[in-house]
Amino acid sequence: MRHFAVVSDWYHAGVGMTLRTSDTQTEALRRQAAAEGRSMQAVALSAIDEYIERRAHQNEVKAVLDRVIEREQGVLRRLADT
Repeated sequence: MRHFAVVSDWYHAGVGMTLRTSDTQTEALRRQAAAEGRSMQAVALSAIDEYIERRAHQNEVKAVLDRVIEREQGVLRRLADT
């Protein structure tokens, strides 16, 4: 007999996770949170958001640069030969 669990979408919306940090990371996070007057969780979430945004931007820039290089191969080759 098979059992299937049905979990509503609302359950996944706010489900947390455990993030393990080193003692050094925890202390740095604690100091930063105190300096900003925010919780450690708020600072960690901001750091995650900033990281994701930065990486997404880097990926977009790389994709555009790859397209330009592909499109301008001839010009780049001629420049390299001069």
